Formats: sequence, structure tokens, C-alpha cells
Amino acid sequence: MSSFVPSITLNDSTPIPQLGLGLWKIDPADCETVIRTAIDAGYRHFDCAAIYKNEEAVGAALRAAIAAGDVDRDEIFVVSKVWNNQQGFEETGEAFNQSLTRLGLDYLDMYMVHWPCADKGTYQSTFEAIAQLQGLGRVQTVGVCNFYEETLDSIIADTGITPAINQIELHPGLSQQQLVDYHHHHGIVTECWSPLGQGEILGHPVLGEIAEEHGVTPAQVALRWSLQHDRIVIPRSRTPERIRENIDVFSFELTEEELDRITAMDQADGAGRVGLDPREFS
Repeated sequence: MSSFVPSITLNDSTPIPQLGLGLWKIDPADCETVIRTAIDAGYRHFDCAAIYKNEEAVGAALRAAIAAGDVDRDEIFVVSKVWNNQQGFEETGEAFNQSLTRLGLDYLDMYMVHWPCADKGTYQSTFEAIAQLQGLGRVQTVGVCNFYEETLDSIIADTGITPAINQIELHPGLSQQQLVDYHHHHGIVTECWSPLGQGEILGHPVLGEIAEEHGVTPAQVALRWSLQHDRIVIPRSRTPERIRENIDVFSFELTEEELDRITAMDQADGAGRVGLDPREFS
């Protein structure tokens, strides 16, 4: 079964499904059910990380789906990330090998720096190592997570390579427009982690009113808002019904007025943030 999820073409001509499945906090024991349910629902983009401690189970589930003929390897887009304690040029190469072994794959579609951790002074060499992995054909495309303008400027200046994606916390209530504008200017695609604000935004009356108008859920409205702004979203769920609901967002469209109402939910000074502030986390 082919997927109906549209793709976005990155700055190195790599296509990536615009909606994927986030695998943070998915227990290894649940991975088989979660992954197989997601593939059946149409997901082809799977967002892993070393720190999630479930790469082995994710890889086993993906390989089982491929062996069963449910999906081909070249149909899926598998992502992982180097954790902060393995930053550095040599360390990143080893971290990559460990993730690839745990996943049981021959290559990754994207490998990312998970956090800049600017105080460590190693994010530049970490990104350089990932770019080298791309040059060796072991990674299709390179990205970063939680970077902000100064750290993006630094890696672009140091390596001459612009990351294809910056994965940041972004959802109604935290639209990060200044950083998104920076991305647009530099040809970086914005990817949203916690696109549902870890559920904290779903009771907002604006989302409820728009959801009722379209006969959908507030979560579907929040995801649609990001998709219509040409962002990538990776909602996380272990519940089959919610996994299917989160991908069922391509049959309706928000109006410009509705998009603006959702954007206006932003809180001052980043008060809508539900995760860590990258400028402070190290």
C-alpha cells in the first residue's frame, strides 16, 4: 500500500514525507504494534534518537514489515540523532555506527545533531562528522534539532553546508516566527517536534471552535495548521486510534482566517514552550 502523505523536497533534493511518527517515549515492548499500525495507516517517516532507548525495537519492527512485504526499504524514511554525550567528530561517527547497528539497517535517511549544547563547543565538529557520513553515502541527508540563529550561522560558516532541516518545538501557542523566517531565508525546512504541545494546547477554545466547524478534532486542526505552513510534523502516539487520527489530516483545509487565528494563540516571550529552551540546555 502506497502512502498518501505528500513529500517536501529538501535543499539537497531529498524528498521527505511531510508527516511522520515521533518515537520518543515509545516503550520497546510497544514498538511492533505501533510501527505496524503506523505503516498500515500510511506512515513512512519514522523519527528515532539514540536517547529514546528503543532503536533496536524500532529496527526490528521495520525489518519485520519489510520482510512481510508491507513496505519496501526505499519507501520509508528513517531518522536518528546523536545524543549530547557523544558529540565531537570521532564520537559522532561511533554514535552513528551504534544507532545503525541497533536499527539493523544499511543506511539512515537522515542523521541529526539532537541539541547544540553550545557550552560544550562541539556541535560544529558533530555536524561536520554527519556531513562526512553523507559524503560517504551512509546518510541520505543531514539535519539538526533545537538549533537557533547563532548556532545555525556557526555551522554554515564553519562547514559551508546548510542543514536540510532544523527540528524545533513548534505548535499553536509557540510558532517561533523569527526562527522560521531565518529557515526560509537559508533554505532550511522547519520540522515540528511536539506539534500538539504534548496535549497541553488541545483544550484551547480557538482549536475547539475550528475543529467543530470542520468536523475534526483539535489535534487534527493543530497538525493541519503546521502542514499548511509547509512544515514537517512528527506527532507521537502509541494508541492505534490516535495514530490513525493524526495522519487523517489531508481531507480538509483551513482558511487563511483560521490559520491566522491559530497563529494568534502565541504567548509572549516564548511562554507557550512545553519543552526545554535550547539556549539554556547544555
